[in-house]
Amino acid sequence: MNREDFPILNQTVHGQQLVYLDNAATSQKPQSVIDAIAEAYSHWNSNIHRGTHYLSQKATQKHEEARERIARFVHAASAKEIVFTKGTTEAVNMLAFSLGEWRMANGAAKINQGDEIIVSGLEHHSNIVPWQMLCERKKAVLRHIPLREDLSLDMEAFRSMLNERTRLVSVAHVSNVLGTIQPVEEIIRLAHEKQIPVCIDAAQSAPHIAIDVQAMDCDFLVFSAHKLYGPTGIGVLYGKEKWLEQLPPYQGGGEMIQHVRWEGTTYNGLPYKFEAGTPNFIGSYAMGKAVEYMTAIGMERIAKEEQTLAQYAEQQLTERIPGIVIYAGGQQKTGALSFNVYSEGRLIHPFDIGTLLDQQGVAVRTGHHCAEPLIDSLGVPGTVRISFGLYNDKEDIDRLIHALERAIRMLS
Repeated sequence: MNREDFPILNQTVHGQQLVYLDNAATSQKPQSVIDAIAEAYSHWNSNIHRGTHYLSQKATQKHEEARERIARFVHAASAKEIVFTKGTTEAVNMLAFSLGEWRMANGAAKINQGDEIIVSGLEHHSNIVPWQMLCERKKAVLRHIPLREDLSLDMEAFRSMLNERTRLVSVAHVSNVLGTIQPVEEIIRLAHEKQIPVCIDAAQSAPHIAIDVQAMDCDFLVFSAHKLYGPTGIGVLYGKEKWLEQLPPYQGGGEMIQHVRWEGTTYNGLPYKFEAGTPNFIGSYAMGKAVEYMTAIGMERIAKEEQTLAQYAEQQLTERIPGIVIYAGGQQKTGALSFNVYSEGRLIHPFDIGTLLDQQGVAVRTGHHCAEPLIDSLGVPGTVRISFGLYNDKEDIDRLIHALERAIRMLS
């Protein structure tokens, strides 16, 4: 896979060739995505859906073609099931708000006092805080699937948590800290046995492994463009049509309406009911180009090579770095892994390691990774996280190891 497609990587940092291992935070962009943004602003920038002139119709066509392309990318049954958002965070907030405001046919609220939402013990804050806010509004209860000692989900505990008060399960497909792949198919199956809908946070899986929402049978799925080689500020809420039809809109304004009268407003059809205001049509076009780039390479190839790279990184770290602790070591991972290093029984602070790696041209992420409950359970102030993209290779890992050895010598 061609590193040369990504112009930002062809530079030196602090006099060293850049090694970028912070893809779980955001990935770099291929030239085709960068060119797409310039093309759109240069040739057909115009507000969409409401114009009869050429530029508006061209922009509308590009926006809706991108929606179709993304629907195919996740194997949605229809493009109507693809709602554009600002990103994963807004997608979860949109779902949490709409679920909280949902009134069923008999007028009863979907979420009431004492009802329960289930997440897991390894979630990103974006899949915790919106549900906490919903529970505060509705006096509902947020529960989390506990972790076993090896940091895998306790599926027996999850099975016992499901009950007649459970209204939704929302879990990450891949941990943004550990890189571990969660048993989402089993989670969905167990929840569906009790007619409980499931949302999958695919922010960390969509860039690395093939997503098929119909085969998975999830009810909702969320992900961001900027982690899969696309632009910032745009993402997707996928929802089964039967659910999106029933959920109320998240925001009011232009585009999401059918008719507005002083007496009341009727809402637009799917997916526009959830897309108030001028959408990020430049972003959707560029996101479509990113998906096109990944599809041309092949998601199976990307998954295979990145999982091989993760295994190589774990092996090299284990063999060459004394005092290293790799969290969820030995488990199947994709995209990322986290570790800490101890010297003479003392934790070397991950921030110090990250700073010295940066001085050698190696970009990693340190801290709690927006997953404080998980980091707290590990009993550490943070971790060093390395995360992979399709342009990384074994040479990058070798550079990381060399830089890490030097950093540890300086800090020990």
